[in-house]
Amino acid sequence: MPRANRRLTRAARYGRYVDGPDPLAPPVDLTEALDAIGEEVMAGYSPEQALREFLRRGGRDQNGLDDLARRVAERRRDLTREHNLDGTLQEIKDLLDKAVLSERKQLARDALMDEGDRALAQMQLDNLPSSAAAAVNELNGYDWKSSEARADFEKIKDLLGREMLDQRFAGMKNALENASDADREAITEMLGDLNELLEAHARGEDTPEQFDAFMAKHGEFFPEHPETIDELLDALAARAAAAQRMRNSMTQEQRDELDALAQQAFGSPELMQGLGRLDETLRSLRPGEDWGGSERMDGEQGLGLGDGTGVFQDLADLDELSEQLAQSYNGSRLDDLDLDALSRQLGADAVVDARTLQELEKALRDTGTMKRGSDGQLRMTPKAMRQLGKALLRDVAQRLSGRQGARDVRQAGAAGERSGSTREWAFGDTEPWDVTRTITNAVTRVAGSGGSTANGVRIEIGDVEVQETEARTQAAVALLVDTSFSMAMDGRWVPMKRTALALHTLITSRFRGDDLQLIAFGRSAQVMPIEELTGLEAEWDKGTNLHHALLLANRHFRKHPNAQPVLLIVTDGEPTSHLEANGEVFFSYPPHPLTIAYAVRELDNSLRLGARTTFFRLGDDPGLARFIDSMARRVDGSVVAPEADDLGAAVVGSYLGSRGSTPGAADDFGGGARRLGGLW
Repeated sequence: MPRANRRLTRAARYGRYVDGPDPLAPPVDLTEALDAIGEEVMAGYSPEQALREFLRRGGRDQNGLDDLARRVAERRRDLTREHNLDGTLQEIKDLLDKAVLSERKQLARDALMDEGDRALAQMQLDNLPSSAAAAVNELNGYDWKSSEARADFEKIKDLLGREMLDQRFAGMKNALENASDADREAITEMLGDLNELLEAHARGEDTPEQFDAFMAKHGEFFPEHPETIDELLDALAARAAAAQRMRNSMTQEQRDELDALAQQAFGSPELMQGLGRLDETLRSLRPGEDWGGSERMDGEQGLGLGDGTGVFQDLADLDELSEQLAQSYNGSRLDDLDLDALSRQLGADAVVDARTLQELEKALRDTGTMKRGSDGQLRMTPKAMRQLGKALLRDVAQRLSGRQGARDVRQAGAAGERSGSTREWAFGDTEPWDVTRTITNAVTRVAGSGGSTANGVRIEIGDVEVQETEARTQAAVALLVDTSFSMAMDGRWVPMKRTALALHTLITSRFRGDDLQLIAFGRSAQVMPIEELTGLEAEWDKGTNLHHALLLANRHFRKHPNAQPVLLIVTDGEPTSHLEANGEVFFSYPPHPLTIAYAVRELDNSLRLGARTTFFRLGDDPGLARFIDSMARRVDGSVVAPEADDLGAAVVGSYLGSRGSTPGAADDFGGGARRLGGLW
């Protein structure tokens, strides 16, 4: 490498990317968000509410809006508890006490001074009013004998002027320390030009050239570097309103003291006249600013007028951030977050959290997982339902493989026609290898690790991919889920929905030749698409109409005469309603014998259609257990009594066994299931 290039290489420095999102950062992971949102939707929340809830709560490794809001609230509380508004008055009192003490010392040691003059001066100092403003006013014409005392007294006027300017123009207090007369004249000139510019703007007579000329002449006083007169107005009005809120927060005694002292600023009332003129113009041009608020500040750290105004601006920032983080207004989006204000108040780490949440919300909306319908409501798209279903199916597969030793979900379709897709080999697979994909994986692995393929490659287990196949046996599946209110009352509502979605995902992705119908039955029954069922809210609806649900299931079986009927019934109660001949629903509790008879008749019809039936009994009621056992025995079916969390594994496992060409796939699900028929 040439020497010049080596020098350039050594000089290179790398740091964190700060101009917006990191372009090299990996995309946000939507898996956890979709799982959480899906849980909330299945629990009865709308997708909009579920999205907001996840963004508020955050994820395992991601702080949410609630955490940011808590930090905002803590920062606001600290500001109000740490400070008080006596800072400027206390500083003036300290300078005044110092000046008077120096003067007393000078009077005591001046041997050449006339005794009468000494006594008169001491009497004047002894009789100073307790009010700092009144004392400063009385000493304004005093003939100071001590040069040190005179200098401290002049500092009071200089401090007042700098504080008054610092309230309107941030940084003036420090910038004008030890300022010369020329510096003060420059300030006076700037204030006059500013008032003329803003008053011309209020009349509609200003021009862009006038603004540019003002900034060219006085731009050093405005570190915000406004590019238009509106930006200048926004900055000035925000600070002036904060100054007014600080004044509103003072006691009447504090306000009176400062009003009296203000006339001494820089030794001339002209400053206060110019600032008063400025405030009046800003109020008229920006009436929407908060000019009337106040805060209780009872801490120990005194604030000067300028610093206090900055604190009140911080409080305004924090209040706006709190509202933005609450996302409680119509049409709220995380894009509304003021990241600059968040950085000022909470630091860069808070901005990282907020930006990640923004990207997460944007990804959920823009990648096809969340979509707003024609009615304006946010909905989970079919793509989101598939992703959520796959996650549920993975959980089911883990439960099945850990508790049964039966077929794993990944083996669905084995020994059938090739589907054209491949997957990684797993222990127990008998499908043929996809040789091309397997060798490609091995070459890619070796090349990626820096190895050579000149002498061939060695295939490892992780390289092997097998060809997926479709099942040859077709099934017509009816999943009947109890949606009576007791399901929601006893915490079975979400597991029921998770089960339906997992089974729906399995069949639509692995057993595409099968036909699944989801039937929800409460007081009456109806066929439901998966999107409607997962979003179904619990209602106070008395009745468990198994008869109507079986009627719909048998109709589904008759539409598929060449398929194997599979009947899966999830319930936590005995039938208490049935459908009469005129279409009306009959309800009775305790269950009426006619209701039981109708349900039994339709179950017999399912058996005549060849249905393999499995009941999933939820709950420990002995009466329900006796009824379900007798029903299952009647049709040579099975009963599974899983815990709510195991319902999905139980239903999917039963489906896989019922539709297989070879019986024998049913097992006890964690010891909670019993086999009651000869089906298996």
